[in-house]
Amino acid sequence: MAGAPGGAGVSDLRVVLADDQTVVREGLVTLLKLLPGVEVVGAAADGEQAVALVAERRPDVLLVDLRMPRCDGVEATRRVRSEYPETEVVVLTTYTDDDSVLSALQAGARGFLTKDADAEAIARALHAAAAGQSTIDGEVQRRLVAAAMSGGQQPKAAEPVDGLTPREIDVLRLIAAGLSNTEIARRLVVSEATVKTHVNHLFAKANLRDRAQAVAYAYKTGLVTD
Repeated sequence: MAGAPGGAGVSDLRVVLADDQTVVREGLVTLLKLLPGVEVVGAAADGEQAVALVAERRPDVLLVDLRMPRCDGVEATRRVRSEYPETEVVVLTTYTDDDSVLSALQAGARGFLTKDADAEAIARALHAAAAGQSTIDGEVQRRLVAAAMSGGQQPKAAEPVDGLTPREIDVLRLIAAGLSNTEIARRLVVSEATVKTHVNHLFAKANLRDRAQAVAYAYKTGLVTD
């Protein structure tokens, strides 16, 4: 997208941010304006304003807090991803409980960062989201992986979900445990190409975009439990 006149370049990433705390919101505006290749095109004080700004400005990414009045970050994410799918969403919040993380990912967020993230991490997450890639804060990812591995010790006996085969479910559980395709191939004693085929099939059947959504899906369907 082209940047707005007045110094923004044609390749600048256009961002709307939303946070109900004035000091935090203004601080984020200042921070983002210092990042190369990022243009702030709007700042909202709640989820309703965030959705309205996305509708008006059509940014590349919405950077949103979770706890806000009128419309929280999860609902704002859900509405934006449903109504304006060209806009990706990154969550920046102090709330890192598993329910908050999973709800945000299920709503369609591409990234999940805590508010102690530095400028470099925020910039990386914004650009990754715009490129269709997911970014999850390291501590949050470790907790999700630990929970997934704990649940994976005695996996729940579940009915087939979305037509997934038993092998695709195995692959999904290992994705939820944080394993790469190479590690999954070693664990299942198959080729990496076979794993990629299983991943592509299960993503298509479950309508998943990336591994972050796969983790959320595994929890939601009960294939992995805490």
